[in-house]
Amino acid sequence: MNTYKVKVGKKSKKYPEGTTFEEIAKDFKDDFTSDIAIAIFNGKMKELAKKLDADGVIEFLDVKDGTGYRTFKRTAVLMFMKACSDVIGEDKINKIKLEFSVNTGYYFSCDGDFKVTSALAKKLEKRMRELSDNSTPILKSTKPVEEAGKIFAAQGMEDKLKLIKYRKSSVINLYELDGYYDYYYGYMLPNCGYVKLFEVLKYKEGIILNLPRRTAPDVLEEFVPLEKVFETMMTATRWGDMLGIDTVGDLNDCICSGDIDDMVLVQEALQERRISEIAKDIAKRKGVKFIMIAGPSSSGKTSFSHRLSVQLRTLGLKPHPIAVDDYFVNRADTPLDENGNYNFECLEAIDTKLFNSDMNKLLSGKRVEIPTFNFKIGAREYKGNFKQLGPDDVLVIEGIHALNDKMSSTLPVESKYKIYISALTTLNIDEHNCIPTTDARLLRRMVRDYRTRGASAKRTIGMWPSVRRGEEENIFPFQETADAMFNSAQIYEIAALKAIAEPILYQVKPEDPEYFEAKRLLKLLEYFLCMDTTNLPKNSIVREFVGGSCFNV
Repeated sequence: MNTYKVKVGKKSKKYPEGTTFEEIAKDFKDDFTSDIAIAIFNGKMKELAKKLDADGVIEFLDVKDGTGYRTFKRTAVLMFMKACSDVIGEDKINKIKLEFSVNTGYYFSCDGDFKVTSALAKKLEKRMRELSDNSTPILKSTKPVEEAGKIFAAQGMEDKLKLIKYRKSSVINLYELDGYYDYYYGYMLPNCGYVKLFEVLKYKEGIILNLPRRTAPDVLEEFVPLEKVFETMMTATRWGDMLGIDTVGDLNDCICSGDIDDMVLVQEALQERRISEIAKDIAKRKGVKFIMIAGPSSSGKTSFSHRLSVQLRTLGLKPHPIAVDDYFVNRADTPLDENGNYNFECLEAIDTKLFNSDMNKLLSGKRVEIPTFNFKIGAREYKGNFKQLGPDDVLVIEGIHALNDKMSSTLPVESKYKIYISALTTLNIDEHNCIPTTDARLLRRMVRDYRTRGASAKRTIGMWPSVRRGEEENIFPFQETADAMFNSAQIYEIAALKAIAEPILYQVKPEDPEYFEAKRLLKLLEYFLCMDTTNLPKNSIVREFVGGSCFNV
């Protein structure tokens, strides 16, 4: 038997041929603060169940790493689906669909000859606990698409049959858990023993699978509902049902049939109706002068602000845009982060004292000169941008801290109307594989950065973790305080982004730190057929990213 030498960090050890990466990981577990989930061997990502077959260098990723955490959550979903199959019975299940994540949990909708109760949730949790306590193995096999299709058909997985219809490869990887077969987008842990902390709860009409956060994988927090976010995402889900598009397979069917242009128009009309509803709510609230809009990166805030302004005009109001960024403190006064870099995303980077002073003067009817921030020299400038509010004038204020009351602390509550906007993707790859909202926003950001700034996918991916940290600290904590929420995600948008995103993702090289993330996104794009964007409406939020918008975005 051959013996191979592997290097992990500064340590080198020899292992016999056929040793699994899971066995090797046990020798290095003390170097990590959470469970090891994935191995990178000679520059290629490997599941822990894979076996050593050469000399090489191993880098282990634990559950606190993004890839490791996704692997952990994916494994938990497989365990949940297996529990549903065992406890409820396949013959009674029409559909159990992983809809989306909400706070620390995954929400599953349920349909079939059974009733969702708290007692059922506890039975599912008990079955998952048995799988975890027994460290039930998860087996991976590669099968021809035709054979996989027969397995899916036998288990009633029509969504997966529709998905593989558009698959270019002739084979597909399946996971088996104690006789239950499923397909997942991404890697899996070797056995259920890695998933120790979880909770299954009845919530609304469905079920929540509550899991630890990536930053604290050894702590299971109490599930705290985000009611407004949940209802906003459920509305998008209902829109998808109305359009007959539940999964990527459905969208691909729509593109192939030539019905995509009609579907786009209906989707855009649904969004316009929602914008109109928000505008009407603002108009009926007497005393509102400041419309505060915030949302995470690439949510389409600029296009939304323009479209909202159009709707406000139809109601007799006169909207005027103001960017919070124009109230940045001068560069020399900008706080530094833990790495000594300028922290433009913290509240202290905004001159809140000046902002409040100017807004209060406007509220009292005074004429005020609004600054313009010069990003090249890092200082505010005054260029004659005077504002004075009449009876019908309102200010549309967009910025990262717009929902944080500390930014507008001296303004009367009744003078403010707060709007949270995000791209809350509800389209699924299939019923057991949802698309993270952050993936859709990252693709949006990547396409826009490349189109408008010539920035590479490598650069956008590299800065994304920093962007996400800023969102977690400065935006998400305030989302439930909003008077209204707007979901800017379009059911068709990844198919529209694909033509631009795919070539620039291929430019990321294997030696780049961003390579694995680029490869993961390319895998996501493989599921989608590309759609022609020629007929997209000029005011579509998607135009902010692919180009051709009638707004100055």
